[in-house]
Amino acid sequence: MYYLGLDIGSSSIKAALVEVATGKSMGVVQEPEQEMGMFAQKNGWAEQKPEDWWLHICKAITRLKKQNNISRTQIKGIGISYQMHGLVLVDKAGTPLRKSIIWCDSRAVEIGNKAFHEIGEETCATSLLNSPANFTASKLKWVKDNEPEIYKKIYKFMLPGDYVAYRFSNTINTTISGLSEGIFWDFKNDTVANFLLEHYGIDKGLVPDIVETFGLQSVVDAKGEAESGIDAGTPIFYRAGDQPNNALSLNVFNPGEVAATGGTSGVFYAVTDNLSSKESTRVNNFAHVNYKKSTPRIGKLLNINGAGIQYRWLLNNLAVSSYEDMNTLASNIKVGADGVCLIPFGNGAERMLNNKEIGTRLVNLNLNNHHKGHICRAALEGIAFSFVYGMEILKSDGIKPKVIRAGNDNLFRSEIFANTVATLIEQEIEIYNTTGAIGAARAAGLHKGDFESFGKAITENDHVMTFMPFKDKAPYLEAYQNWKNELELVLGKENRE
Repeated sequence: MYYLGLDIGSSSIKAALVEVATGKSMGVVQEPEQEMGMFAQKNGWAEQKPEDWWLHICKAITRLKKQNNISRTQIKGIGISYQMHGLVLVDKAGTPLRKSIIWCDSRAVEIGNKAFHEIGEETCATSLLNSPANFTASKLKWVKDNEPEIYKKIYKFMLPGDYVAYRFSNTINTTISGLSEGIFWDFKNDTVANFLLEHYGIDKGLVPDIVETFGLQSVVDAKGEAESGIDAGTPIFYRAGDQPNNALSLNVFNPGEVAATGGTSGVFYAVTDNLSSKESTRVNNFAHVNYKKSTPRIGKLLNINGAGIQYRWLLNNLAVSSYEDMNTLASNIKVGADGVCLIPFGNGAERMLNNKEIGTRLVNLNLNNHHKGHICRAALEGIAFSFVYGMEILKSDGIKPKVIRAGNDNLFRSEIFANTVATLIEQEIEIYNTTGAIGAARAAGLHKGDFESFGKAITENDHVMTFMPFKDKAPYLEAYQNWKNELELVLGKENRE
């Protein structure tokens, strides 16, 4: 018997099967094999058709069943992970009224910033744990202001994972964790953030019913069976946004546990039991998957836009053939890259730098002495230093890291990168070979409440290696301070301008 896990990203859908008894992964498929497209009617906009997500999900399930030679009745539960902060609007028939405004769409920035000032920083920090910013609630306000005819037809708003669950079950509901990621949750009163809805003039009736993150949320109906190939009556047991789900996939549930991601962008997602939001403009705070008012678990998310994309740019533009070649070149250069510093923030505005857009900077390059090996080393160190800088922000917001766990993705495959982060943060980094889809599939089993067995399945099946901090920190501290000095010069110049 198996659990099905789905991970609905903005570039693709991934589907995974795991054994119910052991949590062992049986396989993962991706649809489409090439990236999904986005609609961008204007600069800064990003939309996708929710119906396309469903189409790709159904194709992925068909492939997964065929590859593993299983029938629909052998799937005993479904877990769903999804791209965060998206907005899906449906009418009473459940038909989408417009394309989904997805996470990377920036049209609602000014709406959120205005609300932050009008409602008040203190209220937002203590009740929402965030600025309304460019999150789902602000996107819904944009629709109300700019597409009033569509707004009048709305029956419910949903997050992307809510819509997928609806297509399986014909049941509309959501979770506290999901509402918090849309900035619809009032942590102070442990209820829907009615004061924000009132400020935006949004009808409270548009909020879906709330169900537990782990438990029987809904079941596949006859139409869902006909379209997806999953047996009617199969329960949906779990749903969470991609970053909380990534943390869950790495067995990160408790205060002091930190999940790290080193892909195109970088992420630290640190769990705490503290509702403090000192850094609410630089760090996002969401209800983690195991949040309860009696035992609050908050996921503090610090994002670094300029991460793996910087290294990929070098791969595409230096005379090198692979990341392995780049890592080899970099390994022949000493810590500190002989003074060469690379500031990697060339992927748009950086929230942790107070939304400044400072770009990528390569400094201290000596054309007589330095070559592409120095640039590769400086790039890996520069990205690692940005993670360390981010951890300093999280520590200032009350995080005390006890363990860092990361997926076996591009940046963490580099010993230079991982050793630099581990040494400067003075924390072991455990590497696991898992994915969001596998984590979502395993999480379907958590309706039973057995978190110990869940963690054991990850440890026994997925652990790859552990990076230990080096005892001799001195060269790393010197290199980091040099990099930080260069960054502060850039930030100082930005402030003066």
